Amino acid sequence: MVHRLDGRATWLVGRAHLRSHGLLQEAFAAAGARPYHYRLLAALEESGPLSQAELGRAAGLDRGDVTRSLDALGGGGLILREPDPADRKRNRVSITRAGRAELYRLDAVLTEVQERFLAPLSAGERAVFLGLVARLARDPEGAREA
Repeated sequence: MVHRLDGRATWLVGRAHLRSHGLLQEAFAAAGARPYHYRLLAALEESGPLSQAELGRAAGLDRGDVTRSLDALGGGGLILREPDPADRKRNRVSITRAGRAELYRLDAVLTEVQERFLAPLSAGERAVFLGLVARLARDPEGAREA
């Protein structure tokens, strides 16, 4: 074991990411789903119908991943693609009733993963951890909030 890395935030966050990613992949695979699909369905439910480009930005995914994932979701009847009335060259994507049901089913999967990932922490530690990680995630330059 390399002790030089023990106190390095980037190393520890990377290790935590690997653990959380493994838990997510395992749980979603067992549920017959993919994390990208969840992200897209969640973005559609929260934002309403979006163009594919807008959806990619909302979900934080690149265009190729969005297209492949939407093909799978559309094939399962979870989303609907229709021509955008404002621009017939692009599609608007919306979530279907079946898509909402799938999103809610996957919410339970995600909740279980969160519990497993955060199990070593007390309720108070979880709140502190989530607050700090959220700050780091949205503020990569490390500027402090006023």
